[in-house]
Amino acid sequence: MRDEHATKLLEAARDLAPTIAGRGDDIERERRVPPDLLAQLKAAGLFRMFVPRSHGGLELDLRAGLDIFETLARADASTAWAVMIGAESPQVLALLPRARFDAIYGASPDVVLAGGSNVQGEAHVVDGGYRVTGKWAFASGCEHADWWIGNCVVMQDGQPRPGAAPGTPELRGMIWPAAAGRVVDTWRVLGMRGSGSHDIAVEDQFVPDSDSLDLFLGTPSIAGPNFVAPVLHIIAHMAAVAVGIAQGALDEVTALARDGKKRLFARASLAESQAFQIHLGRAEMDVTAARALVRTVGEEFWAACAGDPAAVPAILPRLSAMLAWVAETSARVVDGCYRAGGGGAARDASPLQRRFRDMHTLTQHAAAAEGFLAQAGALRLGQPTGFFS
Repeated sequence: MRDEHATKLLEAARDLAPTIAGRGDDIERERRVPPDLLAQLKAAGLFRMFVPRSHGGLELDLRAGLDIFETLARADASTAWAVMIGAESPQVLALLPRARFDAIYGASPDVVLAGGSNVQGEAHVVDGGYRVTGKWAFASGCEHADWWIGNCVVMQDGQPRPGAAPGTPELRGMIWPAAAGRVVDTWRVLGMRGSGSHDIAVEDQFVPDSDSLDLFLGTPSIAGPNFVAPVLHIIAHMAAVAVGIAQGALDEVTALARDGKKRLFARASLAESQAFQIHLGRAEMDVTAARALVRTVGEEFWAACAGDPAAVPAILPRLSAMLAWVAETSARVVDGCYRAGGGGAARDASPLQRRFRDMHTLTQHAAAAEGFLAQAGALRLGQPTGFFS
């Protein structure tokens, strides 16, 4: 049963959806969520959905988050992505020492963290911390973030410091105030234009020990299932966004058909065409199946986080394969809807064109790569489940 906070926030997302959809042109043109719309999203509580209640947040579970991200993506993919990244902030920041987490959330639960998980910087060991220099790509939401994060190779005496595994360097995520870095305007892309996923850069920034973390192997300082394996929560969230984009495309093409859309040279309108009805029915089933898979694997993951965190690593192959399959299936749905929309769908003003561009930008994300399907196959065969096995 959904708790009261989850119900209210989902209703708030649904109430905001028409406003978000109506701002699509502004979001694309500005290549970010406009500040006034961002203020509405914050006021609704969407950026504090996973923040602990002890720190002024709503502390919703994964299942509620999936519903909310899908709802937002159904209205606008870029807005959903920006909210997703911002809402995940406490899950990453919980890998800091508890005192540091408390200090960051002391003033407000609406803290936004943005940055890059790719290792594109160096953190040179100095007294009390590190000197950080680097440039990180795809820092979604960086223009409205309070803090930035960049994953770095730890350098000591001019050499990479050895990591836990033989032959590998130590990696740590470094966190610093956004005002200390600079945005590199690189986000000129096919789709998801409003996510503001520019590069970020910082030069010789001092980062104290307390503001560094291990993004992939760190131990959270906050108790609770939301803070077990933060990166895996992000995988599930992305899948919900993909389903929302596909559902939005299905909504758009259905509205076209109901309005009497007829393709040039066609004998019947879309609504009267049995061929279109078959395609629409197949798309409906694909979206339903994708949503069901997200929920099923999400429930499995959440149950492990809540009951047996030691079992979480065993779920990674299914979780990664789930995102790859959902992204692939959602793209197929969007492609079919776009084709059915005819020549008008190619216009910039067409929501179907935007869905097409957004979906195919999401599928380029490294976490949604087709190769992750190999993990599900390897698991079934009893083979090692390494990436791209």
